[in-house]
Amino acid sequence: MDPYLARIIALLGKDDPLASLAAMPRRLEELLPQIEPEKPYAPGKWSAREILCHLADTEMALGFRFRQILAQDNPTVQPFDQDAWAARYGGLPMELAYDAFRALRAWNLALLRGLSEGDLARSYYHPEREEWESLHLLVRFLAGHDLNHLGQLEVIASQSARG
Repeated sequence: MDPYLARIIALLGKDDPLASLAAMPRRLEELLPQIEPEKPYAPGKWSAREILCHLADTEMALGFRFRQILAQDNPTVQPFDQDAWAARYGGLPMELAYDAFRALRAWNLALLRGLSEGDLARSYYHPEREEWESLHLLVRFLAGHDLNHLGQLEVIASQSARG
């Protein structure tokens, strides 16, 4: 397994990925009042605004992948350059990114909750990793991805609280 993929999925541990995905909008909503949009979690890293925009974009992109995997046999998914997408985040309203994320997450969860084990076992090819993966793995990845960025936002919130 790709090391990045393994690291992100490991953040989820044995937790239920759907429960973790469902909890994320509320966890973000609790953090929003505590974070400064332009504050990065570390020098040279993404700001809170960029992280929230990235979460909304990821929800859109992976939601498309979910549907592609369910509708096509063994599709090859389209990679995207997250840094190229992030280059356009400056000035986008953080609250709008959150609203988009929340709506897309609700839509994706409605789809995911209705899937069978057979659906989750469907495979796709990821050309950057040169690996065949399952929809189940992709769902676990998204849940771990949430936790990775939630941790970054929690760092920003704690730094903002300290001044």
